[in-house]
Amino acid sequence: MYLKMNTKLHLFLFLIACQFLTAMVPNNEKQALIDLYISTNGENWYNQWNVNEPISTWSGIEVENGNVVGIYLMDNNLSGQLPESLGDLTKLRVLDIAFNKVNGQIPNSITKMKRLEVLRFGKNELTGEIPNEIVKLKKLRILDLFYNKLTGKIPNDINKLENLEIISISDNSLSGVLPIGLGELINLKRLELNNNKFEGEIPNNLSNLKNLKSLVVAENNFQGKFPTAIFTLPKLKVVQLQNNSFDQLHLKNSIPQESEIALIDYKEEQHISEGSFKDFYLNTEIRTADTKFEEDQN
Repeated sequence: MYLKMNTKLHLFLFLIACQFLTAMVPNNEKQALIDLYISTNGENWYNQWNVNEPISTWSGIEVENGNVVGIYLMDNNLSGQLPESLGDLTKLRVLDIAFNKVNGQIPNSITKMKRLEVLRFGKNELTGEIPNEIVKLKKLRILDLFYNKLTGKIPNDINKLENLEIISISDNSLSGVLPIGLGELINLKRLELNNNKFEGEIPNNLSNLKNLKSLVVAENNFQGKFPTAIFTLPKLKVVQLQNNSFDQLHLKNSIPQESEIALIDYKEEQHISEGSFKDFYLNTEIRTADTKFEEDQN
């Protein structure tokens, strides 16, 4: 009986200790969260925080070993700008504020988050450029900035983000030519660039992306001969090229007659696959596919 009670006591004390350690988030991390709450009008969030309660109880915040490692505030009615102090969350692995109304520029301070793996800022009102120093986030797997008001170019050293699996920067006002380094991101599964102002030719080395499943470059100012070797990539399922200035005769004569590659008509929600898409490539009714937001788990 004594041994059983003693075991229960130790377990109870262990759980209390774990809760205590979890609550002991460094002051600078707590302040960064409070700054985020204030600067994005936390009183109007759908799921608000009680800042007098332990941080581990705050909605959308993940704490591990006494540090904030995850922020999950997607579709939570955030508005206003992101504070520079956000960069003090140096242990953060996931930063997800997609589908809100956040405006202003992406803080340069986020480049201090060396452990960041997932960055989701999609469907907000962000302006300015993608910080060039974002290439310091070596562990980044997902870069999601789609449907904002971003300008400027893709960082030239994008190839330094060698763990990237998803680049989703569609529906902005980004411009310039695509950096050759994109073709060095061998882990890339989705490259979504549609509805921007990119120009020039598609780099030939994109045909090296053996893990690529989706390539969406529609609604830009690309020109020249599309590298048709891309169509032979073993995992490629979706390609969207419409409303550019590619050499159409070259494209029509080089697309494989039989292919499992799909084009999606977003407007009509039609999915066309497992056959020749040569005939409907020039169909002006084909629209850009809806940008998928969920993480690709495959």
